[in-house]
Amino acid sequence: MRDMGRSDDPRVQAQLDRLSSLSIQRDTLGLDTVRELLRRLGDPQDRLAPTFHVAGTNGKGSTCAFLRAMLEAAGHRVHVTTSPHLVRYNERFRVAGTLIDDARLADLLEEVFDAATGLGCSFFEITIAAAFTEFARVPADACVVEVGLGGRLDATNVLDADVLISCGIAALGIDHERFLLAPESSVPDDPMARIAFEKAGIAKSGVPLVTLNYGAGETLEIERAALRAGTALKMHGREWHASLDDAGLHYRDFAGVLDLPHPSLPGLHQAANAGLAVAMLRHQERVAAAPADLARGLREAVWPARLQRLSPGPLAGERAVFLDGGHNRSAGLALAEAIEGEHHLVIGMLDNKDPRALIEPLADRTRSIQVVPVPGHDAHRAEVFGSSAIARVDLADAFAHLPADDAPVLVTGSLYLAGEALRLNREIPD
Repeated sequence: MRDMGRSDDPRVQAQLDRLSSLSIQRDTLGLDTVRELLRRLGDPQDRLAPTFHVAGTNGKGSTCAFLRAMLEAAGHRVHVTTSPHLVRYNERFRVAGTLIDDARLADLLEEVFDAATGLGCSFFEITIAAAFTEFARVPADACVVEVGLGGRLDATNVLDADVLISCGIAALGIDHERFLLAPESSVPDDPMARIAFEKAGIAKSGVPLVTLNYGAGETLEIERAALRAGTALKMHGREWHASLDDAGLHYRDFAGVLDLPHPSLPGLHQAANAGLAVAMLRHQERVAAAPADLARGLREAVWPARLQRLSPGPLAGERAVFLDGGHNRSAGLALAEAIEGEHHLVIGMLDNKDPRALIEPLADRTRSIQVVPVPGHDAHRAEVFGSSAIARVDLADAFAHLPADDAPVLVTGSLYLAGEALRLNREIPD
């Protein structure tokens, strides 16, 4: 289990140590345990501000970042919970625009752990219960909640229609498939359809379900989920449209046409995430955001470790270094589309991920490959990345051995590795 972080505050460190002892996911998925924990805490999930709920395999965190930026541009106080964190566990709790401070975090976790006595909660269940408890206590105009794993049985799916105002599904792909069995899927032999079934499990009665467009099997599962839930499906290419060109992001739906700026986050794939965020805002009526707010939010959104260029610092030096936490084939294809020219690849991947997912799409863009461990996790050895891959002790060792040329560096393969790169370069997300 990865170290959940280090803190100079002994009370915070004690709670982080308790978190580190928990499993990421119990053997049996389900909502009964987290519901009981929340009941003991007074059911804070029922007292949240109007909430946007976002699922997906890739892009859900970026969609949340765009939502937050657009809502804050409109002057709203916004609570946000996302996962995983990159450097500090505090990143999972953005309370009215500011990351939670250590003293409050220690009190909050102590309270939730006390309530969880005897329940055998997972790491994520404790985290989500803590987030909802804090969000219910601090006034806000909106909440943005990112699904952790799947959707149907994810701890965040205790949110009901009285709180939710928009549910969204970003890009779908193969990731964490062993947790997403979906025996009830209409197409049990199609892994993508099974994944769509799980993600669409966040659909709630009367709450618009806003999605991208997908293949036939995935679309069928999402349509059926919307029918079962009794809600309207708002799918890209049908109820709303978004496209990107040199002039910017062009969006249209039932309410008209918007010509918006290029999204601040790099990569053509971010146009889909930005469009989804705009559509989620436009297909609800409880939290207002004008077109000018949407434009400002698109320009100002920040989401670290997504094709982020590192600043000059202790790790990067003066070299052009790009950081991306992608770790599946969808991410590999997006990276291949986004980067130009050859790069030196510094990669570390958990041993339950497929190295080919990144190596194959990036093959013609790779000048050298150095393989590093992922701190605190079991990771692939260098040989699985090909005969030319070289094992290094850690990121600092890899950077010390970079060829002396002007080719950029791409650090990728894991968000945990991305967090380590940010820490070493002293770029701590705030």
